[in-house]
Amino acid sequence: MRFQLLDIDVSKPLEAELDASANGLGILVRFADRPVDFVLHRFANRPIRTTNELAELLTQRSGATIVLAALQHAQAGSTERSSAPSRRTATVAICTKDRSSLLDRTLESLTQHVRVPAVSAAADVDILVVDNRSSDERTRLVVEKYPAVRYVYEGLAGLDFARNTALREASGDLLIYLDDDAVVDHNWLPGLLESWQRHPDAAGFTGQVLPLELETEAQVLFELNGGFRRGFEEKRFEPSMQSDPLFPGGAGVFGTGTNMAFRRDALMALGGFDEALDTGAPLPGGGDHDIFYRVIRSGGVIVYVPAYLVFHEHRRDLAALKRQYYSWGTGVMAFLSKSIETDREVRRNLRAVRRWWFKDRLRQVRRAVRNHHPLPLHMLLAEIRGGIVGLFGEYRRSRKRIAKIREAVDG
Repeated sequence: MRFQLLDIDVSKPLEAELDASANGLGILVRFADRPVDFVLHRFANRPIRTTNELAELLTQRSGATIVLAALQHAQAGSTERSSAPSRRTATVAICTKDRSSLLDRTLESLTQHVRVPAVSAAADVDILVVDNRSSDERTRLVVEKYPAVRYVYEGLAGLDFARNTALREASGDLLIYLDDDAVVDHNWLPGLLESWQRHPDAAGFTGQVLPLELETEAQVLFELNGGFRRGFEEKRFEPSMQSDPLFPGGAGVFGTGTNMAFRRDALMALGGFDEALDTGAPLPGGGDHDIFYRVIRSGGVIVYVPAYLVFHEHRRDLAALKRQYYSWGTGVMAFLSKSIETDREVRRNLRAVRRWWFKDRLRQVRRAVRNHHPLPLHMLLAEIRGGIVGLFGEYRRSRKRIAKIREAVDG
């Protein structure tokens, strides 16, 4: 099962080469170059073969969104332009381990879209690669292909060790974390910088994450289940928000660690990332939820920016996707267990989030039993199993493991 990906700007004449052998379409819809929607369409009877059929699909699925985007574009064009933004400094950090080919692709995309004159005129941007204890020299050799990219080696294995190394080594006021399996859109950095200009008080930013490819069953299933998408409306999350009874414990609402940025001073004030999370097996997650939560609880603001867009290579095989869902369950419960222990003021809220999570997954299991869920039952059960492991002491066990690692290094 594979879906064809299309990138269509509906403010221009509609052109597309349609693949009749595909099982569906994933369409990034833009208006005047701004991303406004993503349409995922599985062919029921026959594939879409003509641009007229494609136009009909877009009208049905995105018609109202396109009209609104056109009105907003016209209004923006008629308003007086704001003064030129002040010059900013930013560091793009990529934490990586033994994935040199993916890293090469990510650095190539950054070279294309960050080092262009229009972007360079708006900000001073440096790129930093943190090699998180790779097993050979290939990561370093890839970085050497890009003279403008800095290379730093972190000998303690664990994503949040690498993220904190990036925090210490960064020179920019804004620290942008980008996963090594992502490719940036041409509007990625301009979209982020524009939002930073409009929200100077924000401590953090998250962006849209769309699929780089939908070539395998695992990739299609993940995207049919929502993927990493968070919509196409900018959202500003403030500490005082009361509309969501689970806020801010349901930290997944803010975005994903695949594509996130923070004011460096805000991260420094929080002491950086919790190195007992995102350690690899047996606790390969939770760090992004934790830092989003702590930013909000410290009084900071997080802004979700749809134009701050990357394309992510999802897990290609079903076994890897199943492990990902298991790790998400473990990570979110480890984060919640830690927060319940350390943040007494909102302990009731966090316990409610924990109850909600398990009830929601059980609801999804019932849907899967009735064949009304995009994911197979065994993947949903894997996520629940991971959650149970995370619930029963995984964070405390991870802290003990990290302490032993530090003791060994310190001698």
